[in-house]
Amino acid sequence: MGSTDYEFRTVWRVAGTPEEVVAALGDATTLPLWWPSVYLSAEPVAGGPEPAPGLPRPTRLHTKGWLPYTLRWTLTVTEPITGRGFALTAAGDLNGTGRWTFEEDGPETVITYDWRVSAAKPLLRQLSWLLKPAFAANHRWAMARGQESLALELRRRRAAAGSVSGRTATGPAAVPPPPPPTFAWLTRRAARTGTQTAA
Repeated sequence: MGSTDYEFRTVWRVAGTPEEVVAALGDATTLPLWWPSVYLSAEPVAGGPEPAPGLPRPTRLHTKGWLPYTLRWTLTVTEPITGRGFALTAAGDLNGTGRWTFEEDGPETVITYDWRVSAAKPLLRQLSWLLKPAFAANHRWAMARGQESLALELRRRRAAAGSVSGRTATGPAAVPPPPPPTFAWLTRRAARTGTQTAA
């Protein structure tokens, strides 16, 4: 494996069904709403060929971790999204493949994410030989925020459903917000200028 290649395997456990997990993770356009520490923006790619039946349009993403740089890449789902999981490809500042796998375990779902990517962003390519452990730690930080944010989002969605049906006295406002992005001033500047930020 080269200095710019990364392989990660992340396992989460959250309270909820695979169907609830799919409703959140299966729609990339909603990621900035509930995982804002990592997903700064998500826009469906306009134009181009229509995706195969059962697949969403590719999504253009602007993402970050704990470190003060951002990545722009396009996520394309490559197989139908089901309660067992789905696969995707990444193209842009990151190139590679990912696979989400969901397994029900009583009232919880075990989520496994296999992520194999190569860094194409010049900053990462130039410094990967030196800072690869820091970049890997950055990914682990981002995924830890993802587990926390997904657990909160599932609670929020259940509270909203319960409020609508009258089954609960507490609504989604009672659920804490997800962790925000680090270095917020950098992300605001990137949003204004439309440029990538770098360390």
